[in-house]
Amino acid sequence: MLPLAAEAGQVHLTSQTRIVAAVLALFFMLMILELIRRDRLQERYSVIWFVAGLGMLAGAAFPGLLEVVANLMGVRNTNVALFSIVLLLLLGLALNFSVIMSRQAAQITRLAQERAIEKALAEKRAAEGANGNGVSGEERLEAEKQSFES
Repeated sequence: MLPLAAEAGQVHLTSQTRIVAAVLALFFMLMILELIRRDRLQERYSVIWFVAGLGMLAGAAFPGLLEVVANLMGVRNTNVALFSIVLLLLLGLALNFSVIMSRQAAQITRLAQERAIEKALAEKRAAEGANGNGVSGEERLEAEKQSFES
């Protein structure tokens, strides 16, 4: 039973498996670059995915690296270490995108409010322009902005 436990922590990859993993990692990174080229992925988000591709490539090139990471994490099984790393990365991505969505929701709300104020000002100017009360357009616009902002 002890030899099985000792082998559970070691990573055994055939050269064919390592080549397939490296090709998949390179394909993933090329796909990220193509998404950037077609403007379907912004550069600031692509860094995260490109680093993930480099991690996949490093894991394929140096399978013993996972053993080192598992030892640093204090786990005996490399599968547990790999699962933990992937889980932490996914949680980090989810948190990152939640922060981005929250910021964008606040920006959308602010833009909608500003647009509503501009529309109300334009309607008010059109109504006053029809009455012709003698106040210049710039003075009226400034006064209306002040009244809306306060």
